[in-house]
Amino acid sequence: MRRRRSRVPTFLVLTALAAIVLIAVGIYIPEQADQAFGVSSPSLNSWQHFYYGAELLWGYEEMTTPRDPTGAVQTFKINLGETAASISTRLELAGLIRSAQTFRADLIWTGMDTAIPAGTYQFSAAMTGLEIAQQIRAAAGEVEFDILAGWRMEEIAAALPASGLMATADSFLGAASRPADPPDFLPPGSTCEGFLMPGAYTLPRSTTSAQLVAIVLNHFGDALTPDLRHGFASQGLTIYQAVILASIVQREAVISSEMPLIASVFYNRLAASMKLESDPTVQFSLGFNATQGTWWTDPLSLDDLKVNSPYNTYLNPGLPPGPISNPGLDALEAVADPAHTSYLYFRARCDGSGLHSFAETFEQHLQNACP
Repeated sequence: MRRRRSRVPTFLVLTALAAIVLIAVGIYIPEQADQAFGVSSPSLNSWQHFYYGAELLWGYEEMTTPRDPTGAVQTFKINLGETAASISTRLELAGLIRSAQTFRADLIWTGMDTAIPAGTYQFSAAMTGLEIAQQIRAAAGEVEFDILAGWRMEEIAAALPASGLMATADSFLGAASRPADPPDFLPPGSTCEGFLMPGAYTLPRSTTSAQLVAIVLNHFGDALTPDLRHGFASQGLTIYQAVILASIVQREAVISSEMPLIASVFYNRLAASMKLESDPTVQFSLGFNATQGTWWTDPLSLDDLKVNSPYNTYLNPGLPPGPISNPGLDALEAVADPAHTSYLYFRARCDGSGLHSFAETFEQHLQNACP
């Protein structure tokens, strides 16, 4: 008797073939996405590898074609802690990329969605979405740290914990109080107060406190041009004295265009042997105000003006013994090249504009008081 051959059911064959195809596709798609968009994040599971890889390959043209080949450069700011979805949506709304969905998939694919570096970027619609994503990835090892004009050392230190830098507040204050290799413009034994040049610094995340202090001091040194040095000398001031005065001008001024006028008032008062009577020097003397949560107590009381400190220019003649803040270039230039006036007094205007009313006599100064 002839034996009948056993046959594998058709549905099992089809199921096996489908499984083979799925496995092949599941391997092929992530491999192709790796080649086109870079190696995927190891934190993605198998399904995510397939899903986001397929989404990227499907949107390949959207990521590799500029939205506008003639597009101009735009400033685009990524905020600290902002999500990949938010950034992608804003990029599309700004006309910089073709698809927020595909761009977000790229950020997730590369693992950037969990570590997007905050900062200010320069993007253009003439760039492809892939180029914009690569620029963000390139910045992942860097952070932007801003030092505002008029901050004192403690305020710079307080900004460090949220900066992403390795430098800590305590180690920064230590390094700024005792710089390891002080430049020639810093008097021996003095702290770096006054010489921590304000500005936006793009720094490696690994920057230490000592490195940060050195970088910022070097920036001050770059700003200290021969013209600036000559301007200080022509006013009869050393560099340190000029920085002290500039630190006061910086804290007094709200509008930078008034700085030369404010500087002229202080020069005139010094020439007339009058006390400077500057509120910011009293604020510096008082230190941190826990109730107000600030280093700059405002308003000042009559008792505050009597605080016993060598920095209190209501009690002590001449310049205080050191800078009270870190002045910007505008304030330094105002001290090097002040306005030529006969003003001896100034006070804030009553309109909230930030401007001041200047006076030559005390009587005029009283008339400038708010009603």
